[in-house]
Amino acid sequence: MEITVDVLFGWIGAALWPFLRISGMFIAAPLFGAGNVSVRLRVVFAFWIALIVAPLLPPPPPVDPISLLGLVMAAREIVIGLAIGTLIQLVFSALTMAGTSIALSMGLGFASMVDPLDGVQVPVVSQIFVILSTLIFLALNGHLMLIELTVESFTTLPVGGGLGADELWAVVNWGGRMFSGALLVALPAMISLLLINLALGIVNRAAQQFNVLSVGFPILKLAGFTILIVGLPLIAVQFTNLLAEAFTLIGFILRG
Repeated sequence: MEITVDVLFGWIGAALWPFLRISGMFIAAPLFGAGNVSVRLRVVFAFWIALIVAPLLPPPPPVDPISLLGLVMAAREIVIGLAIGTLIQLVFSALTMAGTSIALSMGLGFASMVDPLDGVQVPVVSQIFVILSTLIFLALNGHLMLIELTVESFTTLPVGGGLGADELWAVVNWGGRMFSGALLVALPAMISLLLINLALGIVNRAAQQFNVLSVGFPILKLAGFTILIVGLPLIAVQFTNLLAEAFTLIGFILRG
């Protein structure tokens, strides 16, 4: 068999374009894109997945990977992968924002830890939410669904096609959904803690000799942790709903 330049570029493109899209997903997605996961491991994992699925995918267009058109196609593939991973990452960010709001209401904003997913300092309550959401994500096989959707995207959104204005706008709008999702998670605890603060304020006005600072601080902590324990099932339900919406939106943007 004679190996020509076109045949060689076809072989390279068959694995290169899936590798770029999968790598983009790994960069932005939770777990895969965590700060404690080395870049080398992500590259190797994306490369092996691309090699495994390349024979099962539709043949890519015969484009020189080092040409200007090839660079444009590479950028499109990376953007598609980044969009897929970002949508799921925003769901986890909603839980982090909710935990930060609750921690500030409890007076635990000063107690912070390093978030292994983002590598930044977050309150302990946010860290609890991150661990809870990660366990739920793994229990639901969300990581496998994410890889499966990315591989199936080569059929619904073949190589050479990019995201349109409607799909990109849907990704932007999902950022606003993150704030509303965080509010839904944090609202019950924040309202309860606000009522406790109002009650302590009324007690302080009625009996000014009552030292509200020394008594109110442990009361807020006890009430806050009690509310968190009681509301954990609700938090899990809200996270699962947000995750389902994110996967539905990924299916929409990948259908083009």
